[in-house]
Amino acid sequence: MEIYLVGGAVRDQLLGRPVVDRDWVVVGATPESMLAAGYRAVGKDFPVFLHGDSKEEYALARTERKTGRGYHGFAFHADPSVTVEADLERRDLTINAIAQHGDGTLVDPFGGVADIEARLLRHVSDAFVEDPVRLLRVARFAARYAALGFRVADDTMALMRRMVENGEVDHLVPERVWAETRKALAEPAPEVFVRVLRACGALRVLFPEVDALYGVPQRPEFHPEVDTGIHMEMVLHAAAVLAPGDALVAYCALTHDLGKALTPADVLPRHIMHEQRGIEPVRELSARLKVPADYAFMAEMVCKHHLNAHQAFELKPSTVLRLLEALGALRRPERLETFLLACTADKRGRLGFEDAPYPQADYLRACRVAAGAITSKPFTDAGLQGPAIGEAMKKAQAGAIAKVAKPA
Repeated sequence: MEIYLVGGAVRDQLLGRPVVDRDWVVVGATPESMLAAGYRAVGKDFPVFLHGDSKEEYALARTERKTGRGYHGFAFHADPSVTVEADLERRDLTINAIAQHGDGTLVDPFGGVADIEARLLRHVSDAFVEDPVRLLRVARFAARYAALGFRVADDTMALMRRMVENGEVDHLVPERVWAETRKALAEPAPEVFVRVLRACGALRVLFPEVDALYGVPQRPEFHPEVDTGIHMEMVLHAAAVLAPGDALVAYCALTHDLGKALTPADVLPRHIMHEQRGIEPVRELSARLKVPADYAFMAEMVCKHHLNAHQAFELKPSTVLRLLEALGALRRPERLETFLLACTADKRGRLGFEDAPYPQADYLRACRVAAGAITSKPFTDAGLQGPAIGEAMKKAQAGAIAKVAKPA
């Protein structure tokens, strides 16, 4: 029995990054010998075991064979004759196909170390095209390592385009698309995820509402970058800077301007009522990907109300109160924070506005505190009942908001 550290742990070790999870491959073993050695079986489709002490995963070396379309269409084979090189060959990228022996020596049959040095994301073999999830994974790794200078190798991008052209991507189920997207939105450069998907044609298939933003012009005095798709990328980047690792804020950034793709051509580059037009495509995208309810809700709120946030100082106190109520922010202040982070990202996601202040955020936070301080007790003590209590509270809350100081 030989045991090798594999995959992301080896890759990140070579990159000088923290190793979070460690996975192991076992060569020359059987399920029976693993159980006899004290490991606990957990794999359903192929033999995977948990170490008794560390609880880390140990998988028997295996090969795989394509048997059908989509990511489920594989048959796995594991027995003591499968070598570590054969196990590595089934992996997606060369930088993930490096194994480390217990003595520290590396097994690198596909040039992963060289590709790490060259900052390339390159497929291991043409079998890459058999699993459409790999296309999303490449885009996600590009988003993770963009700051280190990584890019998708030209031959790998060509394979990804082929996967789109031959319809393999059409067989991705929504749950897998969302699982990879959610991870990508939490990466340091989520805009690169979108960029890579667009370059290979998958954005048009998987996120047509987002793809439709590219080439749509905006008024240059408000958006010097002009192109709405480029603006969306910049907002995604700003969201990652403001809220690192927060996929919810990033999803709101991704979807906040979907209505601009539906602006009638005769009124461009203006986008009157784009926030209202955007509600339906946001709902369609969220429903198709089966995103969690909090993601769907906040994306719709940011789409619908981000202009209200930008114009917060001009809003009537009653309008501010309706905004806070729509968000449910009086009971769930974290929703207001998500909303304000996304709106700040929208302001900063413009050419030349990357460090622009956004005093509207502190103002709206103060309005929430003022409105939240109003309780029903004074009104019930005064003898009010039923709807009259709510009406009196709303009036008092609007009065409290009116007293909140605005920037000079």
